[in-house]
Amino acid sequence: MPSMIARAALMGTLLVITCAPAAAAEPRRAFVGARIIPIGVDEIAVGTLVVDGGKIVAVGPADQVQIPPGTDKVDVTGRVIMPGLICTHSHIGGIGGADGSGPIQPGVRIYDSINARDSGFKRALAGGLTTLNIMPGSGHLISGQTVYVKLRFFGGSPRKIDDLFIRDDSGNPLGGLKMANGTNSMRDAPFPGTRAKSAFLVREQYIKAREYQAKIERAGGDAAKLPPRDLNLEALVEAMQGKRIVHHHTHRHDDIITVLRLAQEFGFRVVLHHVSDGWKVAREIAAAKAPCSVILIDSPGGKLEARDMQFETGGILERAGVRVAFHTDDWITDSRVFRRSAALAVRAGMSRKAALESLTLAGAEMLDLAGRIGSLAPGKDADFQILDGDPLSVYTKVLQTWVDGSRAFDRDDPKDRLYAVGGFGAGHDQSPYFCCFDEEEQATGR
Repeated sequence: MPSMIARAALMGTLLVITCAPAAAAEPRRAFVGARIIPIGVDEIAVGTLVVDGGKIVAVGPADQVQIPPGTDKVDVTGRVIMPGLICTHSHIGGIGGADGSGPIQPGVRIYDSINARDSGFKRALAGGLTTLNIMPGSGHLISGQTVYVKLRFFGGSPRKIDDLFIRDDSGNPLGGLKMANGTNSMRDAPFPGTRAKSAFLVREQYIKAREYQAKIERAGGDAAKLPPRDLNLEALVEAMQGKRIVHHHTHRHDDIITVLRLAQEFGFRVVLHHVSDGWKVAREIAAAKAPCSVILIDSPGGKLEARDMQFETGGILERAGVRVAFHTDDWITDSRVFRRSAALAVRAGMSRKAALESLTLAGAEMLDLAGRIGSLAPGKDADFQILDGDPLSVYTKVLQTWVDGSRAFDRDDPKDRLYAVGGFGAGHDQSPYFCCFDEEEQATGR
C-alpha cells in the first residue's frame, strides 16, 4: 500500500452504524507534527490528523494534508498518535451473567448488569482503550450475550450503559455470545463433570435451536403456528445465522479442537479466546480460519490447563496464518498496561506490524467493526490516543485518549491522572457526598 492514506472528505454515502447520543458539537481539529501510526499502512514520520463531527476527515504526511480554513490546530510535535486500543475480552463494569441454575444460559444479556459508572472504565481510558467487548465470566458452557461498547466518558460519567452501546443501523446493541469449555464449567450437577459431557450438552442445545428455527420458518409468518418464544434458543439461532459471533473461552489443545468441531457442525462463527495451547494446534486453527484473541501474562499460575502458555504463541499463530488479537480479561491484565501484551509478543517473535494490529485492527475485525474502528483512515470514527513514545515501550505513557472526536482522558487533568497512576479514590465508583469532604484535597494530598 502507499505510504500515505489519501485524504478524503467524509461523504454522506458512507455507511454509519447508529451510535449512542453524541457529546456537544466539537470544533474541527487538526493534530499536527506527530508521528502517526495509522495501522495497515506505513507509519508517518511527521503527520497531520484532521477530525470533524466525530470522524476522521484526513490523515497523512504534514506536507500532503490540506487543513481546511477555520480548523483548530493542536500541536503534538514529538508525540505519537495511533488508533484507540480495542479489547476483545473485558469484564469491566462489575458484571454478572448466568447463575448457578444451569450450565447453558444464552438468553442472559450482560448489559443488564453493567455499572456504567464503574471506575474500571476510567482505567481503561488511561490505557488508551476506546472499545471493549464486555462479557460474562467463563464458569458456564454458555454464560450469556456480550456487548460492544465505546468508552464515551467525555463530559463526566455516562448516565447509563445505553450511552456506551455500539448499535447496528436498527438501533440494537451489538454483541456476541460467550461460550467456554475446559475446567471452568466442570463442577457438580447440573453442570457437567467431564469434557465429553460438556460437548454433549452444547450439541444438545444447538440441535434444539435448529429445530426451533425450523418451526419458525415453517410458520411462514403465521403467529398461530409459531412456537412459544424461547430467549435461550433465539440467541443460539442468531449464532448459527452468523448474526452473533461466538467468543469462546478455551485453553487446552484438545478443548480448542472441540470448539472447532462444534463450530463446523453448527456453522457459527467463532473467535477463540485465551488459547494457552494455541501454539500446539496452530495449523488446525489456521485451517479452520478461526481468529484468536490471546492473553499473555508474565506471572502464569492458578489454572492447570494454562500451564503451557507461551509468549511465543502470538508469533507462532501469526506465521501459521491465524489472525491474532490480544485481550486484557481485565482484571487479569490491567487495562492500563494492555500495550505490554503486544510488546512481550514481539520480544517472543511476533512481527511489529501484527503486534500493533493485535491491539487495534485485528480486534475490530473480531467484533465485525473493522469498517468503523481499528485504524486511522478517512471516514472512520475518530478514536485515537496520543502517546509520549513508542507504543511498544514500557516507558511510554498515554497522554490523551479521544473517542468519537472528543477528549475522554487527559493525563494533565488531576482527576484523570488519578486513574492512570492509582491512589486514594481511583477505585471508588462514586464520590462521597459528605458536606465537609474535599475531593481534590484527598486526591492530591494538598
